[in-house]
Amino acid sequence: MGGGLILRGGGGWGVRAAGGPEVLIYKLASCAASGQDKNVEVPPKCCGLMQKVRTSCLCAIILSKEAKSLGINPVVAVTIPKRCKIAGRPKGYKCGAYVVQA
Repeated sequence: MGGGLILRGGGGWGVRAAGGPEVLIYKLASCAASGQDKNVEVPPKCCGLMQKVRTSCLCAIILSKEAKSLGINPVVAVTIPKRCKIAGRPKGYKCGAYVVQA
């Protein structure tokens, strides 16, 4: 995948220096409303994509200026992996000042 995206082992997405989270955030557009409001159900498409994103990359995306400009709330966005019931998610992973929920 070009434009700043690389595949990690197991087919997940990582972020490389060229492109970075500002490119990947647009791939995750289906997650936008769920990243703004905890009461919005996370769409299946978003959950499918979340399974492919490394937690460190998710943090970079959540904390990016692009996410902020799209109205993504980091406090809400770090709950998406839990709300998707992703098995093996890294519970308690620090994402800046935020923690991925168990």
